[in-house]
Amino acid sequence: MFGFVAVVFVSLMGGFKFYAPFIVFVTIGVIFLSLNAIFKFAREKIVKVASISFLSICILAVAVYETIEAYHNNIGTVNAEVNLYKYHPFAENSKVVSLPEASTMTLEGELPILDGATALYPLYSAFVKSIYPEKDYDLYNSEVMSSKTDEAYRKLLNGEVDMIFAAGPSDFHLRQAEHKGIELQLTPIGKEAFVFFVNAKNPVESLTIEQIQRIYSGEVTNWQEVGGNHASIRAFQRPANSGSQTALERLMGEKELMTPPKEDIVSGMGGIISETSRYRNYKNAIGYSFRFFSTEMIQNGEIRHLKINGVFPSKETIRSGEYPITSEFYVITAGSENPHIDTFIDWILSEQGQYLVEATGYVPVK
Repeated sequence: MFGFVAVVFVSLMGGFKFYAPFIVFVTIGVIFLSLNAIFKFAREKIVKVASISFLSICILAVAVYETIEAYHNNIGTVNAEVNLYKYHPFAENSKVVSLPEASTMTLEGELPILDGATALYPLYSAFVKSIYPEKDYDLYNSEVMSSKTDEAYRKLLNGEVDMIFAAGPSDFHLRQAEHKGIELQLTPIGKEAFVFFVNAKNPVESLTIEQIQRIYSGEVTNWQEVGGNHASIRAFQRPANSGSQTALERLMGEKELMTPPKEDIVSGMGGIISETSRYRNYKNAIGYSFRFFSTEMIQNGEIRHLKINGVFPSKETIRSGEYPITSEFYVITAGSENPHIDTFIDWILSEQGQYLVEATGYVPVK
């Protein structure tokens, strides 16, 4: 009974992978010793040796597990979060770029409510700085928010926001729009590179698209197969319906995406939630993102971007079309009745709007 309660408790605390089976093992050992104390079916000397061995195995198992966990936790994570307040449109010392002259358009009154991807917040914050009234726009509850791609699409489809800035919709978002009878209107406003990165000490500097597809389908599992050291590949993925995960799914084409590394988290209500692992910068790991986010907003010196088909991702290779995984990003609407939407989009595509796309760090469509 105590063993059952302990298994439930450690599972709820997140110890399902090791401590739950460990407690089952300990419980079986305790039951054996208890039955022997009652029925005396084993000699005392044998029981003593078995007890000492059993205890030693238990201590060793916990020590090894905790050592591995300590090593795992000591490996730096490639942080997918950034302090967006640094890019607040009207904050003191804001990193948001400005126009070199007065804007040709300003908005007052019923302002369009904006949301979008984290990586694009610095851009549409620059738009806001140029044409919106100066005030404090709360990141999570105002006319200018940043809820990440998946949540931004949800808000757009529910009519909570007027415009979002993001990569193209995933199949899930398209199904949701169709189910609600909503037509998404995508206007390209800039170009960006989808990039892959590895630990800075990984000797592999370039991969082909085919090699990436084979890695993420599970066909290639060792770096030696693509010119690296003999080490298994830890191919991490991002959460479903995020902009970068959608980009990976598009890149895979007809190849089936393998199941990513996962951690089973037991919730308080007893349900098991499968959550994609955070990218840890193992020497044998590979991850992906968008160029501006991973070079300008994060600036992690412990990772190195890979060349794809021999071409390094840069603004120049995006502009020229040499970098093979380049895609447009959009301002997306869904039939809002806000009177300023069309003029806002026209201004984004104007010389001033496209200047801000360039000055922020992206490649403009014009």
